[in-house]
Amino acid sequence: MFPNLVEEPNFRDRLHAGELLSKKLSKYAGKGDVLVLAIPAGGVPVGCTVARELRVHFDVIVVRKIQVPWNTEAGFGALTWSGEVILNMPLLRRLGLNKEEVDMSIHKTDALVRERVRKFRGDRPPPDLKGKVVILVDDGLASGFTMLAAVRSVRKEMPRTVVVAVPTASLGAVKLVATEADEVIALNIRSGPIFAVADAYERWYDLSDDEVMELLRGCL
Repeated sequence: MFPNLVEEPNFRDRLHAGELLSKKLSKYAGKGDVLVLAIPAGGVPVGCTVARELRVHFDVIVVRKIQVPWNTEAGFGALTWSGEVILNMPLLRRLGLNKEEVDMSIHKTDALVRERVRKFRGDRPPPDLKGKVVILVDDGLASGFTMLAAVRSVRKEMPRTVVVAVPTASLGAVKLVATEADEVIALNIRSGPIFAVADAYERWYDLSDDEVMELLRGCL
């Protein structure tokens, strides 16, 4: 389902965003075959809140953007815990990165993903997704490539349905993710030339790993 292009009030914080998002997902409430998978770090408080409100299972899926070498806030693709690599080829061509630079960035991202898997999941095996309704949650979509990588990674595990649910997203990201997800739910969609996930939140900051782990202890 392609989402309606509606503007809703900004969110107080990620927990508030999760509460509002859960209302749009109410048809999945209380179902034993539904699993919320949150993308750390910012997706964890949103996803944990959604799972608690819906009374469904919760876990994390580790996905990281592949950083531009000279700008760690920007990415030219994404990499998942299963080794799925998605590259934004038009952006790569504009950046003019050579193969060595691309490979080095992918290698660094892979190391970060492995470290996050170890830290956030420990020895727990990956969740069984076969035949399940999987709801992928993040705190927002800018380019959409990180979520697209998550969708493709989850698809390999043969779920019945893949839903992407986020509080805010750029129109371009929604269109990108909607090509491969079964359903996309975004509460706040913007199509302007400049997009930042943080703009949809009154209270925004980067979560530390310790904060993520504390949230996971209360949610898993």
